[in-house]
Amino acid sequence: MTTKKTTEIFAVAEGIVPLLTEKSYAVEEARRLPSDLARQLAIKGLFRLLTPSYLGGLEVSPQTFSKVLQILGRGDASVGWCTMIADTAALVGAYLDKSVAREIFADPEVILAGVFAPMGKAQDEGSYYRVSGCWHWASGSANANWLSGGAIIMADGKPRTLSNGRPEQRMMIFPSADVELIDTWHASGLKGTGSGDIAVREAIVPKQRSVSFLTDNPVAEGPLYAFPVFGLLALGIASVAIGNARAALDNIIDLTSHKTGLGSSKSMANRQLVQAEIAKAEAEWRSARTYLYESTSSNWETAKTTGNLDIQLRADLRLACINATRKSADVCRTAYDLGGGNSVFLSNELQRRFRDAHTMTQHIMIAPVMYEMVGRVMLGVETDTSSL
Repeated sequence: MTTKKTTEIFAVAEGIVPLLTEKSYAVEEARRLPSDLARQLAIKGLFRLLTPSYLGGLEVSPQTFSKVLQILGRGDASVGWCTMIADTAALVGAYLDKSVAREIFADPEVILAGVFAPMGKAQDEGSYYRVSGCWHWASGSANANWLSGGAIIMADGKPRTLSNGRPEQRMMIFPSADVELIDTWHASGLKGTGSGDIAVREAIVPKQRSVSFLTDNPVAEGPLYAFPVFGLLALGIASVAIGNARAALDNIIDLTSHKTGLGSSKSMANRQLVQAEIAKAEAEWRSARTYLYESTSSNWETAKTTGNLDIQLRADLRLACINATRKSADVCRTAYDLGGGNSVFLSNELQRRFRDAHTMTQHIMIAPVMYEMVGRVMLGVETDTSSL
């Protein structure tokens, strides 16, 4: 059931779409989210969707999170992506001791960003970690007040291991002043996300300012935090992709309704090939979105009733996310093809939608290799499911 709160959140997201459409080329040219736009998103609460309510967050359902990102992705994929990163990075707040979390989230306009991959090393120094590392793909980092990065815990010069033999890793949380931003983001798609590198050298991180999404239990209660963090991250990626594909499809429908083919006085909409391709793309988009909705809802109902998502449910959600992201890229490819020669120009919206869609497919959470993991779960083959 849609509550008044969720209706208001949707209205806020819809209200900012015209601005995102207007600024899309400026965002891409800047190769990052402009600070004034990031602040507007923060003021409107769009970076607090998954933050616990006791920290001033909205603590929305995964379905609401998904729909908001679809709306923003329709306006501009880079903005939707940065919002997704800020929201999922803020999930550390649900795992931190409440007093520590309140210090980080004291400012209602605080922005977080981070990289989950354990690209750093953290030397255990007793009450704190001494951390060095460089993390790639740090989307939205230029506007963040706090940044986080995964790190392997080191002791006696070697990685410390868990009972299963795997290296222990934790997310280290740094104030932005401790972090170097390295401008490496010269990419084909999602150009406006500012997804360059971040680095720290010998940074001191109090132990209470670190979390493990693999071994720690969330401090925050409620069904949202029964959802695996990586499941919410994959859902966010898929949702931005769905929104981006919707915009591409709407764009090509509008274009073909008034564009005429070479040597013809009739619009392209009168061509049988165009009619068939539009219909197939629409069906593909709707089926991908429906599967994503159904899987998200099944996981959410289980989280609310039992507080425990079994591996089969988590695998199904990941499959729905992979499918939605890749089918969305296919839809954008259809729109790009139907756009003809106009599509090759960087100033063309279909060009940007195409590039953004295919860049999204490369994220490890929904990359083709994840099909293998899901398949192993479906077939009952032993596999490491820590990233599901």
